[in-house]
Amino acid sequence: MSAAGAPAPREGWLAAEVERELPGLHLHECELTVGRAGSLRGDSPADVEGRLRELSSRVRGSRAIGVRSEPVPGAYRVFFRQIGLDPDVERTPVEAAILERMLRGGFLTGGLLDDILLISLMDTGVPVWALDSETLDGPLGIRTSLEGETLGRSSEEPPLPAGRLVVADASTPLAPLFGACAAEHLPGRQTRRLTLFALRVPGVPQLYVEEALWSSASALEAP
Repeated sequence: MSAAGAPAPREGWLAAEVERELPGLHLHECELTVGRAGSLRGDSPADVEGRLRELSSRVRGSRAIGVRSEPVPGAYRVFFRQIGLDPDVERTPVEAAILERMLRGGFLTGGLLDDILLISLMDTGVPVWALDSETLDGPLGIRTSLEGETLGRSSEEPPLPAGRLVVADASTPLAPLFGACAAEHLPGRQTRRLTLFALRVPGVPQLYVEEALWSSASALEAP
């Protein structure tokens, strides 16, 4: 349980073909009510900005060089190759965040929600994504896309290639696996109900995933 009483993360569903072809892949999600005042896309309060400054001081060149050998980031690199992604081209989330820090000279604020998810990523190595709960149709899971499906419910989006691994709700693909979520399902400035999800791959302990979701939810629930 989180400090604000949110339920523990629950495990999402997997389509039969995904479970068969990718044993050890799991999706975990939790739903929460935002307690922070102001907009999710607005400026972060002092406590969150302070954590970003602390991380900027702690994450330096040596971490950038050695992150690939750390167990959790290393497990995501291995899994990227398993699903046909080259992690040296399409970087894993934690490697991408560290590279951005090195290029910019620090972790720059991207707004309250993005900052909290970034802090969780750097603390645990596990990426967390956020969706507007009001736009979802049931629990989240992982499946392959069907011929002619689009990302999200907008008919204006280009069709996805059939057979692509996606995070989906009961009726619609919401994001390519490890990719950006459909814009219409992202939390807006006034969103108050969020669904957070994380992807656990072989070699990543469940405890790390639960900690990433819990820490993100707790920071967002805090008044």
